[in-house]
Amino acid sequence: MPQENLTLAILFADIAKSTRIYEILGDKKAQDLISRCISVFTKATLKNQGTIIKTIGDEIMCTFPGANEAVNAAIEMNEAIEGITIDDDPDFVPPNIYVGIHYGPVIREAGDVFGDAVNVAARMRALAKQRQIFTSEETVAALSGELKDAARLVDSTTIKGKSGKIDIYEVVWEKQDVTVMMDDSFELMLLRSRIELRHAGVIIDVDETRPVVSLGRQLHNDIVVNDGRASRSHARVEYRRGKFVLVDLSANGTYVIIEGKQSIRVNRDETPLVGKGLIGLGKEVKPDSPEAVHFAIKL
Repeated sequence: MPQENLTLAILFADIAKSTRIYEILGDKKAQDLISRCISVFTKATLKNQGTIIKTIGDEIMCTFPGANEAVNAAIEMNEAIEGITIDDDPDFVPPNIYVGIHYGPVIREAGDVFGDAVNVAARMRALAKQRQIFTSEETVAALSGELKDAARLVDSTTIKGKSGKIDIYEVVWEKQDVTVMMDDSFELMLLRSRIELRHAGVIIDVDETRPVVSLGRQLHNDIVVNDGRASRSHARVEYRRGKFVLVDLSANGTYVIIEGKQSIRVNRDETPLVGKGLIGLGKEVKPDSPEAVHFAIKL
């Protein structure tokens, strides 16, 4: 079969902590679960005009004619895998996945693809945390509409064999409904500021160098709140060009108390964070509540 020079979107999806899944479920159940996950990946790929290149254990590599198709498939993979259950284990929590995507030139030969684009996509997958879709600037440039709007710059890195750094974007697939805008004066005031988050001995700063921090019950989150009212991936605190925003992704909502003001409940929506205060995942909290996440904007 002759070589073809094409421009394609390369996607890698990998099941998180699969070794641990085998330890918890045993070989037979774990293998069945992994197979079901790969089936979910395959269906999402084919539905979005993709081609399966290979599957290796708990990982799949596929190609798509465009960036939109690849990102849509990645979102559907994440959403569909949440519905996987085990009949005799109702408390089983479905696994999460890592996804990396890059859109660029490849060489296709004998059913496989080669080139820098493959290496970049693999690197995006390696950098992604659980439930994250990481991609490149080239991919974002090729996206359209809401998919482009959902991409946020999170970091830059070097890749072996490529000169200079490349920008890394996250496609936020756990969408919220409303965008809250703040005026220019507030943006200028916070341009060089950071927001400090504190919970259970963990302190994390959100700023232009670390623009997104996740909060929730599961261990993949940056801040883990061990409470039954908190969702697996409950909320995010985001830095947006000098602004700080809490984005709720949960069923129970997030309660925000800004010092000196009444508590507000945010549900599938977002709200600006100013000054200092408390965040409660799924319920109202007080300063001495063990579930409280404390925040404070630092100049």
